[in-house]
Amino acid sequence: MGTLKIERIGGLAGFGLPGSKIESTGEQAISALSADDQAWVEALFRNPARQQKPGQERDAFRYRITRIVKGQSQTVEVPESAVPLALKGCVSDKLR
Repeated sequence: MGTLKIERIGGLAGFGLPGSKIESTGEQAISALSADDQAWVEALFRNPARQQKPGQERDAFRYRITRIVKGQSQTVEVPESAVPLALKGCVSDKLR
């Protein structure tokens, strides 16, 4: 089924952005997700604009999610509020 690479970016400290000292990343096998979370991932990549919310908070976190299937990658960015806990839970912070 493939793998998801997940990055938490933004927030007050600018996590993951150029010049940031903190990197928040994780990986998750799509097959290890619940059926509901797998459906969310499929829906997200079919229609990423649906998850976009106008007037995002300026210092809120966003998640950059890259799906890698059969060597092909596709990336979307979504607000933290739209990301399932199973994906948020696999992200850890590291100093660069």
